[in-house]
Amino acid sequence: MVKVSRIERKSIAEELGILPGTELLTVNGRPLADFLDWEFLTADEELVIEARQPDGEEVIYELERLDGEPLGISLQPPSVRRCANKCEFCFIEGLPPGLRKALYIRDDDYRLSFAYGNFATLSNVKERDIERILEYRLSPLYVSVHATNHEARKVLLNNQRVPDIKAQLARLTAGGIQFHAQMVVVPGLNDEAVLEESLSDLWNMGEAVLSAAVVPVGLTQFSHLYTGKGMDRDTARTILVQVEKWGERAKRERGETWVFGSDELYMLADRELPGPEHYGEFAQIENGVGSVTSLRMRVAKGLDRIPRRDGQRIGVVTGSAMEPVMKPLLDKLRAASGADFVLIVAENSLFGPTITTAGLLVGKDILAALGDRHDLDIALIPAETINEDGVFLDDYTLDAVRESLPMPIYPSYDFIDVLESESIWVAA
Repeated sequence: MVKVSRIERKSIAEELGILPGTELLTVNGRPLADFLDWEFLTADEELVIEARQPDGEEVIYELERLDGEPLGISLQPPSVRRCANKCEFCFIEGLPPGLRKALYIRDDDYRLSFAYGNFATLSNVKERDIERILEYRLSPLYVSVHATNHEARKVLLNNQRVPDIKAQLARLTAGGIQFHAQMVVVPGLNDEAVLEESLSDLWNMGEAVLSAAVVPVGLTQFSHLYTGKGMDRDTARTILVQVEKWGERAKRERGETWVFGSDELYMLADRELPGPEHYGEFAQIENGVGSVTSLRMRVAKGLDRIPRRDGQRIGVVTGSAMEPVMKPLLDKLRAASGADFVLIVAENSLFGPTITTAGLLVGKDILAALGDRHDLDIALIPAETINEDGVFLDDYTLDAVRESLPMPIYPSYDFIDVLESESIWVAA
């Protein structure tokens, strides 16, 4: 069902009398199943839209627009396709009980893969879905491959009915669809020979595979399904040797790295992270690939925008994984601003000590790290710890945490965004 949630003022839709709550049925005779149909079928200049108004009356709107003028219609969010797999390493299965319901939704939706860059396994797509992807040219997609070996993939996804990903990708590739791939590596299941096979298969798909990321399995203290080994330093180093071999080949033959180890993989291997040239356009930065290098770049470019803050003491909260990365960055910020930066490493109370990523710290962790720090003028926390509504994963709100601390705190993506702001310092 495609239903209107909001109408822009002075828009075509308002002139036509379309109301919030109107159900959109067809466009130029084509039935509407979801937002994808609406987006693609309304691209024409001449439109005949069949709809059912909130009072149940069915109406037909005929219109002509020039130069792609927007209709001014916002749709209600679509229902999300749920994941049919039961992966041992699924992060959702490693969540503690008692969190808000939305966090437990395991989406596996190719539509969200195209629209928002969400990774999908394609394990629940049907023939009609493949036809839609090809017709609408939904490219690029973001695909959780994990392993191209079919038997290994069935074990990884804990789903004996999972389709053959190589056959799926081959068909999409033949239809001109490109994709970014990721492989979450579970030691003993899809590393070593299985990983080599996967990288070889993806490489042989040519330009259809825009990038491939290799990510280590991440486990919380609640990962009750997991029966495999954890990722240790030696395993991480072995994986990086494989990844870098393929990356060097790609550099020689295609002029770009193509396959990347995630930042976490380098940190687990106790290896220095590559420089900016390694990551090209940072295609998988949201997947933790190149995010530290990007942070270093943003800090370097922003140092000359920081006003002097001599005598100020600024706390910086992070997770243990980022501790060695932060120290040299804070030295540069200290030299540029004159402020004293105090690194505060917080342990994750919600997911356990095995989760060391700064962005997964929760409100309780921020309170524990800063509650007694009366020596700080302000504190910076990772902006990734809160959602767009200012809520941490443990349902603490940013406002509530702020009210409980002895200093002002500010979410920050790269330090520069806060330090260059005069208004924040006036308020502090």
